[in-house]
Amino acid sequence: MTTIASGTDTLTRDALTVLQPGFTGTTAPDWLLRRLGEGLASVGLFGRNIASPEQLAALTAQLRVERDDVLVAIDEEGGDVTRLEVRTGSSFPGNHALGAVDDIELTRQVACELGHRLAACGVNLNWAPSADVNSNPSNPVIGVRSFGADTTLVARHTAAYVSGLQSAGVAACTKHFPGHGDTAVDSHHALPRIDAALDVLSDRELSPFRAAISAGTRAVMSAHILIPALDPDRPATLSRPVLTDLLRGELGYRGLIVTDGMEMQAIAGTYGIERGSVLAIAAGADAICVGGGLADDETVRRLRDALIAAVRSGELPEERLAEAAERVRELARWTATAARGEGEPRPDIGLVAARRALTVTTGGAGHFTPLTEAPYVAAFTPVANIAVGDETPWGVAAELARLLPGTETGSFAGERAGREALEAAGERRIVAVVRDEHRHPWMATALDALLRSRPDTIVVEMGVPQAPPRGALHIATHGAARVCGRAAAEVIAGP
Repeated sequence: MTTIASGTDTLTRDALTVLQPGFTGTTAPDWLLRRLGEGLASVGLFGRNIASPEQLAALTAQLRVERDDVLVAIDEEGGDVTRLEVRTGSSFPGNHALGAVDDIELTRQVACELGHRLAACGVNLNWAPSADVNSNPSNPVIGVRSFGADTTLVARHTAAYVSGLQSAGVAACTKHFPGHGDTAVDSHHALPRIDAALDVLSDRELSPFRAAISAGTRAVMSAHILIPALDPDRPATLSRPVLTDLLRGELGYRGLIVTDGMEMQAIAGTYGIERGSVLAIAAGADAICVGGGLADDETVRRLRDALIAAVRSGELPEERLAEAAERVRELARWTATAARGEGEPRPDIGLVAARRALTVTTGGAGHFTPLTEAPYVAAFTPVANIAVGDETPWGVAAELARLLPGTETGSFAGERAGREALEAAGERRIVAVVRDEHRHPWMATALDALLRSRPDTIVVEMGVPQAPPRGALHIATHGAARVCGRAAAEVIAGP
């Protein structure tokens, strides 16, 4: 493609305005500040950009020196997907834990406190909550990011989360429209397909989005999934029948539509990010999220030029691009004037929620005596999906070591995991930590080996508790956030 010279004309500014790029580093690079001056209106933050709340506040202040109304977005779901606490684990349980408690006021309070922390750091758009109904237990990318498998439960908690987050002045971005829960493929790697009938989609997938819209969600994120009942040819992110006819028309949504990351292979590996971005805007999207893996000025230039070229060739109507850019600016105006929530901060609300989310099952003895001696923690560790990442620590070992000094731990995977854990543990009491046992046959086999040899093994399930409880004590935390680990450790070691 021929490079189109940068300028300050309306078309160039609109093309930059609809982009939400990421970048590397904990300070804003010169190219990003320059693009903000040329019309770029949004920036996406990831774990690589965050070292501390103080550093993040300084970074967002640096951005606002160049453009005071910039939208600063982040993928902070709490729970397993955290960017604010990417190196320590989250202070908030994720959606599945909140759904397990099923107290919508608690969900609202958790989202509000998370919103206050984001706002204090200068973040004003959160790519959350996930409104996906986890109807497929084998789903490799949603799982504990969903409030649950029951549509009505997911709907009421999605609405509560949106309300709580936005009461803190942070715009919610409800995702992944029209619903990523019934997929067996991770769209980071390939294009998932959902072969559900229209009535099933309407009753199951769309109900939480209707609830989010009724609650006033300021943004909705599209999913890179193919749903033939809605559009047999293009994934939702690139589909006019999905984004314009369904979301805008049938559901009456008027806010910002953001794409999921365009560098994900479901789009990048099929259409390419430039072509995909043009098709997304033409379909009805208003903002192009890119930057999880592509985070440089060259990417911004390529996408800007692709949008400009598409307008000049007549493929993309200029008024559609202008409409998209105006929706970005409208959201920026809302964030500048949004009222901040009243009431006292609740810094402990995440731990309160994590404790309430536990499901504790005792074995054949019918009771459990808390440990008084340091155990051996065997973490059966699956490959982390890209949304969660492998930077964030998880498990119960760190919290147990605090309560029972001398606790040791090891990480195991594969067909020999159980035998290796037994050898490493020696005579010590074993705490086996799993994550989605039902999705990993090797993990179930490892537990079989442990429980045959050591029936007093304690099992902590930190994923979706689909497999039957087993062990002398079984604790389902409904997520792997740091506070979930702490709540489980408190049960194991006693108050």
